[in-house]
Amino acid sequence: MASAELVLFDLDNTLLAGDSDYAWAQFLIEQGVLERSRYETRNEEFFQQYKAGTLDIHAFLAFQLAPLAEHSREQLDRWHAQFMEQKIRPMIGAAARALVQRHRGASSLCAIVTATNSFVTGPIAREFGVPHLIATEPEEKEGRFTGGIAGLPCFQEGKVARVDEWLAREGRTFESFAATWFYSDSANDLPLLERVSKPVAVDPDERLREVATTRGWTILEIH
Repeated sequence: MASAELVLFDLDNTLLAGDSDYAWAQFLIEQGVLERSRYETRNEEFFQQYKAGTLDIHAFLAFQLAPLAEHSREQLDRWHAQFMEQKIRPMIGAAARALVQRHRGASSLCAIVTATNSFVTGPIAREFGVPHLIATEPEEKEGRFTGGIAGLPCFQEGKVARVDEWLAREGRTFESFAATWFYSDSANDLPLLERVSKPVAVDPDERLREVATTRGWTILEIH
């Protein structure tokens, strides 16, 4: 059955009151998996570049995905279960859960669209009950991550391309829906925000708040 509306959610600092990518690296540092002196400063540098809109996504992904290649999937899954409990669930507020549930209850087609890789974000999407996840895909061979990426990073203009590809597989386009929504906090997401009919800036960064105010977009404060 075709849905009347398409609803897309960014994840980090939108549905989450924090950044899962940054938190995952910090979690691995705290667990002693990553060397603090080497990784903590670099993690913070990438985070600041992302906020400034200057992030080299390929350099960041090389940094972020490398640890996945060094451990078995079973070990990574055990760490991720701890990560969900210690880092992610405290970032999920009642307002974010209610926002997702309101759209799901309206039988909209819902997806989380995030630059963060699908290993980190898959369990988070399930926690929200969102059935579709469009994320950067880490490359796998013979059941292990390689440290590389598979396909196009889901970042900036890449988010639009990845959503277009997903909708095409579903036999749909943006024009198939009576309304299309995208919720995001970041000016990095302007390409997808400009693509939908109902862009919503959620606790937006300074650049996005300025654009949203100028263009008369809805601004939502939930954190």
